[in-house]
Amino acid sequence: MEPVTIGLGLLACLLAGFAVGYVLRQYLGTSKVKAAQAEADRIVAEAMSKQKEMLLEAKDESLNIMREGEAELKDRRRRARDQEERLQKRQEALERRLEPLEARERKLASQEGNLKRKEDELEELKRRRTEELEAVSSLTRDEAKGLLLNAVEAESRQDMARVIREVEQEAKETADRQARKIISEAIQRYASDEVAEGTVSSVDLPSDELKGRIIGRGGRNIRALENAAGVDLIVDDTPEAVTISSFDPVRREIARLALTKLIVDGRIHPGRIEEVVAKSKREVEAIIQEEGERAVFDVGITGLHPELVKLLGRLKYRTSYGQNQLEHAIQTAHLARMMAAELGADVDLAKEAGLLHDIGKAVDHEVEGPHALIGGDLVRRYGKSPALVNAVAAHHGEEEAQSVEAVLVAAADAISGARPGARRESLETYIRRIKALEDVASSFEGIGECYAIQAGREIRVVVKPEQIDDLGILRLSKDVARKVEENLQYPGQIKVTVIRETRAVDYAK
Repeated sequence: MEPVTIGLGLLACLLAGFAVGYVLRQYLGTSKVKAAQAEADRIVAEAMSKQKEMLLEAKDESLNIMREGEAELKDRRRRARDQEERLQKRQEALERRLEPLEARERKLASQEGNLKRKEDELEELKRRRTEELEAVSSLTRDEAKGLLLNAVEAESRQDMARVIREVEQEAKETADRQARKIISEAIQRYASDEVAEGTVSSVDLPSDELKGRIIGRGGRNIRALENAAGVDLIVDDTPEAVTISSFDPVRREIARLALTKLIVDGRIHPGRIEEVVAKSKREVEAIIQEEGERAVFDVGITGLHPELVKLLGRLKYRTSYGQNQLEHAIQTAHLARMMAAELGADVDLAKEAGLLHDIGKAVDHEVEGPHALIGGDLVRRYGKSPALVNAVAAHHGEEEAQSVEAVLVAAADAISGARPGARRESLETYIRRIKALEDVASSFEGIGECYAIQAGREIRVVVKPEQIDDLGILRLSKDVARKVEENLQYPGQIKVTVIRETRAVDYAK
């Protein structure tokens, strides 16, 4: 019986435990719910409190904004009233100022009416006076006005012609005086010694026996020299001399130098001739380069193209009436530079154009045309400026001079070439050549005056205007140029200028 009793006791204990646990769980759940409810009530109460505070703050802020807006509105109204008062005062001041102006305007209107009446009266008096004058003179108003205008026009034309003559005379005197001053100063500042060097076209021989050796067996030596140097040798004309003929002065110099070396060396045969000619070519090319560089250095030009320097050097072997063309180019550069400095022109342009003005003569035997235009094409080809190209091409008048520097280059060229002693031409020969030129030009009908100027480089013909018209002078210039070409021998080219003008001359007595 005891185990059953023990088991029942344990079961009862277990049931009692379960009951106590259930009661405890119920009690604990109810307390948690109450605590949560209390917390929720507290949170809601705090939220309600904060909402009320926020509403109160919003109300306060809105009240502040309203108060600020009302204050700003009051301030704007006050400023508007002040501005309105100022405008009112200004308007009153303007009205006070306008009162005397309106009074003055009324006075001026009254005076204008009086002036209009006086003008009408004056016009009426003038009309009556005009009618009286017309009745006395038997002329209408238009006829009298025409006579008066004709008289005034005639008198004005006389005064105008007199003033024009005075101005022209004064300008001419001033220009001539200034030009003479500038040119004389330029010549004085560049008084260089004239180099009496010319291109040698003959070689002296120790004896005529050497002519046979130069000719060689069957003419083989002379043919070899002519072929190698590109020249013609004339052996029989001059005793103890061999004449070298070629249109190219550089070839003549190479042949002269080679023949001189062969004569000194004594070994004259085709192989030796070709060797000496080749060596002479190299020597002449070196001389050409040195002379070109010397000319550029003497004038003071930098950056010149090497080919132009070489062409300048070739002018050392080119002469005109015995005047060395390289020295002539240097002189022209110095003269043009000094005249440009006196006149305030471009000195660098003037001296460079002066140095290069005859560059076309270095190749005029290879290119057809006047050397001035050839030179212009050359400097244009090597990148020179249009102003320099024009100065080179226009120094003999083939182109119109477009700058002061171009005119100065032409003047410097004429000074260097035409001054006494520059060229080895006797006075008698020079005078005969100039007279022959003037005689050819004067042989045509209707010629008034004829002048050869610029050392015979230009002929100017003044025609009689009553015999030759403007179209006739064009035909006359071509006829004179053609006759000069057919009848005269001259170097270079000659410019023919025909002038037709009508003059009116009167004297005050």
